[in-house]
Amino acid sequence: MRLRIILLLSLLTSFVRLSAENVVSIATKDISLVYRVGTDGRFYQAYLGKRLTNEADFFCLPQGAECYLTHGMEDYYEPALHVLHNDGNPSTLLKYVSHEVNPLEEGVTETVISLKDEQYPIEVKIHFVAYFENDIIKEFTEILHHEEHPIVLEKYASSMLHFSKEKYYLTEFTGDWAHEANMSETLLTFGKKEVDSKLGARANMFASPFFQLSFDFPSTENTGEVLVGTLGWTGNFRFTFEVDHLNRLRVISGINPYASQYLLPSGEVFRTPDFYFTYSTEGKGEASRRFHDWARLHQIKDGLDSRMTLLNNWEATYFDFDENKLLSLIKDAKSLGVDMFLLDDGWFGNKYPRQSDTQGLGDWQENAKKLPNGLERLVEEAKRQGVKFGVWIEPEMVSPKSELYEKHKDWVIHLPNRDEYYFRNQLVLDLSNPEVQDYVFGVVDGLMARYPNIAYFKWDCNSPITNIYSMYLGDRQTHLYIDYVRGYYNVLDRIRVKYPDLSMMLCAGGGGRTDYEALRYYTEFWPSDNTDPIERLFIQWGYSQIFPSKVLCAHVTSWNKKASIKFRTDVAMMGKLGFDINLHELSEEEREYCVQAVRQYNEMKSVILDGDLYRLVSPYTGPHTSSMYVSKSKKEAVVFSFDIHPRYGERLLPVRLDGLDPNGLYEVEEICLMKGASSSLSENGKVFSGNYLMTVGLHLFSSQELFSRIVKVTAL
Repeated sequence: MRLRIILLLSLLTSFVRLSAENVVSIATKDISLVYRVGTDGRFYQAYLGKRLTNEADFFCLPQGAECYLTHGMEDYYEPALHVLHNDGNPSTLLKYVSHEVNPLEEGVTETVISLKDEQYPIEVKIHFVAYFENDIIKEFTEILHHEEHPIVLEKYASSMLHFSKEKYYLTEFTGDWAHEANMSETLLTFGKKEVDSKLGARANMFASPFFQLSFDFPSTENTGEVLVGTLGWTGNFRFTFEVDHLNRLRVISGINPYASQYLLPSGEVFRTPDFYFTYSTEGKGEASRRFHDWARLHQIKDGLDSRMTLLNNWEATYFDFDENKLLSLIKDAKSLGVDMFLLDDGWFGNKYPRQSDTQGLGDWQENAKKLPNGLERLVEEAKRQGVKFGVWIEPEMVSPKSELYEKHKDWVIHLPNRDEYYFRNQLVLDLSNPEVQDYVFGVVDGLMARYPNIAYFKWDCNSPITNIYSMYLGDRQTHLYIDYVRGYYNVLDRIRVKYPDLSMMLCAGGGGRTDYEALRYYTEFWPSDNTDPIERLFIQWGYSQIFPSKVLCAHVTSWNKKASIKFRTDVAMMGKLGFDINLHELSEEEREYCVQAVRQYNEMKSVILDGDLYRLVSPYTGPHTSSMYVSKSKKEAVVFSFDIHPRYGERLLPVRLDGLDPNGLYEVEEICLMKGASSSLSENGKVFSGNYLMTVGLHLFSSQELFSRIVKVTAL
């Protein structure tokens, strides 16, 4: 008996040692991603899912699919890497060489796996950065070679992940201008599904660079296994979902290789963008909260700081304004109680005054007729009123009717022998050109040098890349889409270094730029030009799947006047609150509500912007919707509910809250009421346990059309 025990212990020790030598594990608090070296020396993904706590189990896992499949070998489906070597051979075979694990900061480790081709001097390093507490993994790839001449990169994915499940349900986020981030779910069957962009600068106009993938069954907010992934790249992207003949799925994420063959010189490293993902076994809500926490801590600019409320002049004036009108609006910002006044489009150009969107882009000098004292008079008035000053720019773009176009047509992306095609009456400057990068940086730098009290830029980008040809790149035209984005980042890096405290809004004709790499430089983004509050409920619901409310700019406007000012304001209070409306078109009672809303928003802003989001009732499922934000301490919560178009005689059920302490006691209070109105909430002013609120719920909904309410839940 004793001999048997000794032999068993010996076998187990050998088993664990063998596992340690052949297995690479990337782990977070709740996720395991396990790779193993095959007997053929190649590197395979053995597992991705709920964390495996016993490391001895790793060696029991099946070998799985090859980690980073290449073109030209025995695989029959879409590869992660396709390279053309100097001798014309299009194949690559990668074998495991080594791996290393390095701590980056507390709770963050990086695992680097080195793979090489034994026949060609090419090396691929796959990086995995694990954010342990946030359950987020970042993956990117580095490609390096030492062949005599440049190799051609045909395909170069950031990530390839493999799954073997019964069914796969893909949720994608698509739309168009003023109709962004629409959610739709599709069952994936044999074949290939691609979500991609070929637009260049305003890359996300039709499809957003993130997805949700549910396994076996469609996931819900609180149940089901789901992979949520997003690419950090402000340009063309592609997600490929391919189900093979054995019902195995590969998910390939990265730059869209469309028209983007890349010549990589010997000794130079090609680094792919970052792909971020999480694997949740508790539905989409948990995955969202992981991304929100991670983003605030690790990714978005000033992620732990608060955000400024603002008044924008655009819908109050459009292009029709002068200095006196703007000075009056700055006073309105003060009376409203917001932190900042934002001057939008139309303040620049003299030879070609910016009176519409047909001229003036590129000529960033103040229009002498509209602003005889330049921006200085406005900046000083804002300072006198005690509000910050921000300004709109679109420095990557140029109007054909502009001085810049006349002087530097060589800086413009355009085909040399064809008629120019204009999107929104403009063209795109060539940021692959270092001279253009200097110019674009100079737009911000010049304004900051003249007016150092500018606190905010709304950086717009209203056109995709059209007339796709770079005078600068010459015979390297397939580099344009990639080098443009890299040039854009070079400019933003320079701005961040010189002006580290400068806040900027990422705007692209609405939500045409919504990615986590850009948010390293911007504090927030503009989700959509559509500010109809009903549509915004859907748009904000879609973006909240990936992004925290802190980065979602939400403005009160005059869109959909059938909705009350309360309804419109309540919708905007679910994000980073702003106003883009002529206050003098409102009644005194409506203006009073807006002032009250700003004050009460500021009181609960930390809960909304930094708390945990629980999406309670989806607008996709019926005529009502509700979401709530809970502070990290679980001491405070804010619940929003909206009745859009209730049906006559509809049975209204209570809404169960979430995220509270079940053993705590909470007081329920409806807030942000119109002057003279009293609460119709049956539970208003009462005290309930967290267990009751999450099990029974509150009667939040009504049978009134376009009715909204905000409920504050406070621990006693």
